[in-house]
Amino acid sequence: MISKSLNAVLLFSIILFAGCKDDKNSEEKMATNNYDNVLLQEWTGPYQGVPAFDQMNVNAIKEAMETGMELSLKEIDAIANTNEAPTFENTIVALEASGDKLNDVFTYYGIFSSNKSSPEFRDIQTELAPKLSDYRSKISQNEALFKRIKAVYEASKKAPLAEDQQRVVDLVYKQFEMNGANLDAEKKKRYAEINKELSSLYTKFSNNVLHDEENYVTYLNKNQLGGLSESFINSAAKIAADKGEEGKYAITNTRSSMDPFLTYSTERDLRKIVWSNYYSRGDNGDEYDNNQIIAEILKLRKERVSLMGYDNYAEWRLQDRMAKTPENAMALMEAVWPAAIARVEEEVADMQAVADANGDQLKIEPWDYRFYAEKVRQKKYDLDSDEVKQYLQLDKLTEALFYTAGRLFNYKFTPVEDGKVPVFHEDVKVWEVSDKTTGKHIGLWYLDPFARQGKRSGAWATTYRSYTSFQGETNVLASNNSNFVKPAPGEAVLVSWDDAETFFHEFGHALHFFSSNVKYPTLNGGVRDYTEFQSQLLERWLSTDEVINQFLVHHKTGEPIPASLVEKIKKASTFNQGFATTEYLASALIDMKLHLADPTAIDIDQFERETLAELNMPEELPMRHRTPHFGHVFSGEGYATAYYGYMWADVLTSDASEAFKEAPGGFYDKGISEKLVKYLFAPRNSMDPAEAYRLFRGRDAKIEALMRDRGFPIPSE
Repeated sequence: MISKSLNAVLLFSIILFAGCKDDKNSEEKMATNNYDNVLLQEWTGPYQGVPAFDQMNVNAIKEAMETGMELSLKEIDAIANTNEAPTFENTIVALEASGDKLNDVFTYYGIFSSNKSSPEFRDIQTELAPKLSDYRSKISQNEALFKRIKAVYEASKKAPLAEDQQRVVDLVYKQFEMNGANLDAEKKKRYAEINKELSSLYTKFSNNVLHDEENYVTYLNKNQLGGLSESFINSAAKIAADKGEEGKYAITNTRSSMDPFLTYSTERDLRKIVWSNYYSRGDNGDEYDNNQIIAEILKLRKERVSLMGYDNYAEWRLQDRMAKTPENAMALMEAVWPAAIARVEEEVADMQAVADANGDQLKIEPWDYRFYAEKVRQKKYDLDSDEVKQYLQLDKLTEALFYTAGRLFNYKFTPVEDGKVPVFHEDVKVWEVSDKTTGKHIGLWYLDPFARQGKRSGAWATTYRSYTSFQGETNVLASNNSNFVKPAPGEAVLVSWDDAETFFHEFGHALHFFSSNVKYPTLNGGVRDYTEFQSQLLERWLSTDEVINQFLVHHKTGEPIPASLVEKIKKASTFNQGFATTEYLASALIDMKLHLADPTAIDIDQFERETLAELNMPEELPMRHRTPHFGHVFSGEGYATAYYGYMWADVLTSDASEAFKEAPGGFYDKGISEKLVKYLFAPRNSMDPAEAYRLFRGRDAKIEALMRDRGFPIPSE
């Protein structure tokens, strides 16, 4: 998942907060260097300057944000009110260069929001949300500014600009148009009011989820550890001790803790408690319940797009995505759904047979699925996930990432000496990224791998500074963030195969950032149902022989993973695809259907239940993200009506991976790798995604590749 390191993905982030940092005018430098607030000061030190993460103070964020907004609006007013006739340079380029100081401050804001949240920060965040909304509205509704943008846009249709310049103009104009720039004064006023209300609701939604993640902890005693691995037990003991519960074992309310517990624990009653805690986040009928908040969000989104003449939010949102329409997105999901739930029925039957043979006298329930799926895996493929985990060390997987980047992108990762680059937590490590051949510096990669209090769950990638060249080349500051359970001192961090794939996935986003060759900040943006494709594709390199043979070694003996175990992993590659596909697609379908429905008197819990029933959702498993904690969709707008995008991107991924399979050099084929970087990574959003893919593949992607990947029947076959 890509993150802007914000609580909510800002509607105009590709325009407003992408300023270049290494070529500011001297007047601004002189002004900003005099700030007492550290968050407003120039980034200093090596590598074109780096954030002062070691000096961050939550008490400084409010003033810094307010000052940053004030400076940005002054820049916008200067652009809008100049007497010069509008041109690409004095309007679009000037807009691209604006908001630079605020962008710096947002880097710190994002860390406080995602990596180091606290009650103090959440109060500030709640106070700032409506102010940020006002700030965005003052830009999106600046009539003089939009008049100039529109003039440049219309002139470019008569006399086209250079290709990248035309792309920037088209994207900027479309963003303003989609966000109400053509509305009359009365509608603009209401549009701004709605955005302000939504900003507060997004903040409250996400803070409610974080509250439930932090406050629902299941503590075990020594008699309740059946089935759990030694490393997991040691980690759980350390977490409990850190929380003041010495002698107990803590299962936290995060996926990284919940998932292995449900897979291996023999304590069925405890599995139910842990499962219920996790899937009830935001849905506990208390002051942190999100159902009414979601209902309000849906109503406001519908009203806002109605001001512009759209029938529903999905119609408005998808017009600039690859899918283009909700109907196209639904068609893809509905094509895969029947095969997915049919496979679940087979998987449940296999699990029930194992339970019956064991004399367990139970019917498979959602909190049993992972546990008995693991039993079936062992029976069908003689494959024990915990055995595989012994060869999946985080440190070695990190080396595998670097190896893959070296082979495909010609990148070299060198550890940065501790203390040379400030970090916001002792767990964060930093590497310098450079070109292996020329030695040219490309950027820095920050890794924040472990779960902790105040850090949001999941895994994500973000940038602190993106590459551009319109004011001189900038280096990239990118980060990956995970929530692995921190081990006991001296022990290796062991992860599941799924978590290892996610690690590769998020690194794919980082490689997308590092490989960018775009001139203008707006072109670093992305099309939501396309930007997940590159990172999903990178997951495939985890299972290549080169990675397996070099980096999957036993954490105690150092012995490489046995060929027989690798063969079992590959044979079981389509195992449990019913579960994986169905839990994801259920969330994607609910996302889309919620935004196509009439929100006037919607009951969120009832809508979720009834819609899943209509879809014949198997009762033995839940959605991956139940609606009350569906942060992708309701903590902001980045993935709203766009969660289907992972499936859309998966079609591209499966099809592209077949191109590598067909190549003489396989997944490390030099010719295909060069095309991968040239057409799929480096351009970012500087060309139409569909055209970029055709340049890589020679044709459009085909859904048949996806069905083959998942072991599903292809309707035409």
